[in-house]
Amino acid sequence: MSGPITHKTLVDVAREIADGHLSSLEVTDACLARIDDIAPKLDCIAAIDADAARQQARQSDNARANGKVAGPLDGVPLAHKDMYYRKGRISGCGSKIRADFVPDHTSSALTKFDRAGALDIARLNMVEFALGVTGHNDVMPTPRNPWNTGHFTGGSSSGSGSAVAARLVYGALGSDTGGSIRLPAACCGLSGMKPTLGRVSRYGAMPLSHSLDTVGPLTRTVKDNALLLKIIAGQDDKDPTTSALPVPDYLDGIEGGVQGLRIGIPNSHFYDGIDSGVEKLVEASRDIYEAAGAEIIPVDIPESISATNTMTSLMTAVEGSTLHFEWLRDRPDDYGAQTRARFSMGLMTPANVYHQALSMRARVLDEFAKAVFDNVDVLHTPMINLPVPAYSPSDTIADQAFLDLIARIGHCTRPINYLGLPGLNVPCGFTDNGLPCSFQLVGRPFDEKTLYRAGYAYECETDWVDQVPDI
Repeated sequence: MSGPITHKTLVDVAREIADGHLSSLEVTDACLARIDDIAPKLDCIAAIDADAARQQARQSDNARANGKVAGPLDGVPLAHKDMYYRKGRISGCGSKIRADFVPDHTSSALTKFDRAGALDIARLNMVEFALGVTGHNDVMPTPRNPWNTGHFTGGSSSGSGSAVAARLVYGALGSDTGGSIRLPAACCGLSGMKPTLGRVSRYGAMPLSHSLDTVGPLTRTVKDNALLLKIIAGQDDKDPTTSALPVPDYLDGIEGGVQGLRIGIPNSHFYDGIDSGVEKLVEASRDIYEAAGAEIIPVDIPESISATNTMTSLMTAVEGSTLHFEWLRDRPDDYGAQTRARFSMGLMTPANVYHQALSMRARVLDEFAKAVFDNVDVLHTPMINLPVPAYSPSDTIADQAFLDLIARIGHCTRPINYLGLPGLNVPCGFTDNGLPCSFQLVGRPFDEKTLYRAGYAYECETDWVDQVPDI
């Protein structure tokens, strides 16, 4: 890929560093210069130490010059949502309460990136305690969407979406409890993967909801995303919820195309209340798949899926408020209004209602899997059923209008969290307001590989990933 260093894909820049066409210091300096120029407009950087970043790059270059290659990300600058703990470094979690928190251990995901040679050059702003889909933060800077700073980024991995889309770094970790990787990816025009629950270790990542939290990457392209997930996926003794299933090479076969792939189109739920402009773009993406040889098959979605948006929100509030109980009691004024109100709802939820939400999961998943994956290989849905909104309707307290808005935004994402399935965001154009639009690919448990193959096939037929925000 020609053009500025910062506009290269992660896969390309990693290859050029490995081949000696670029040094890590050259790449890092280019990223730091762009951060200096653009980041103040976006409020996506929580903290950065430029000297430390350059020192990391020099160490990478020196090691490589001596024949020591750390791994497939050797020398590539990344930055991550400010909830991934690194020993001895502040992890603020988008909050006042943890603004000075210094963990005594490093997250497993960051450790795996370190071993693969990646540079960790900045902490990225986020929604307070990762509880929010709009990207707004009442108590810390709110990251801005590089496509239009008057519109929200999606949350809660707001800084990750903003920084990667603005070409400040080549990839970033987010977290996804109800859509918090896929929604910023959709709003900012990126590839974002919510892996299967248990595919990636959550050790050293700020917890919100132990039943729903997942760790995954936001990147500019599907191939970039597949490379990052390949590195961080797998069993971890420090996280007993991780799966022992082998991790495939997600890049192997990614160029295989979709000839004969059965892609399901839901007849219910996912298109409820969809904006006509969004629907047109999502339908056009289906046409591209059909032209590429995929078989498009209508799928009847079980009625039980209709409750999953509410159940996911309920579980998040209950489990999150349990973790935050003492702070909510002792430091309520240190929370933003949205966060405090939503956690308070969790404190008021009866135990039998929470138990019902948990106990329904196995049945709903079984019904969904039989209806969908007995008939198709991948489910294709909208990601957000409305154009990316401006900040004005989302910058509110957690009143009913706001709750209705976030329910609509999470309408297509939260069911996938509740079911524990993998979901991939794929950009598919721009709505009339000039903001990105996306569709979602949903797969069988631990079948992220098929989602990447399908996402890449669409990407090859379009040029959306070549579009760069003019900021």
